[in-house]
Amino acid sequence: MERTRAWRRSQAHKDVPKPLMRLPYQQPEKNWKLLYTRAEKLLRARQLGLSYPIRTTRQLLDQE
Repeated sequence: MERTRAWRRSQAHKDVPKPLMRLPYQQPEKNWKLLYTRAEKLLRARQLGLSYPIRTTRQLLDQE
């Protein structure tokens, strides 16, 4: 049996529990300061399904 790179990668992930295996698109941004403008931050937050800017509970209640 020839052990290819694909075989090694599958073996490496075989015993890892499912919650620990996160796909790259499930991870939050590492550093929001690297997104320079507010428009870029809002666009990226919308893509990730996050609310931005992060509002406190008090701010949300005051908004209503």
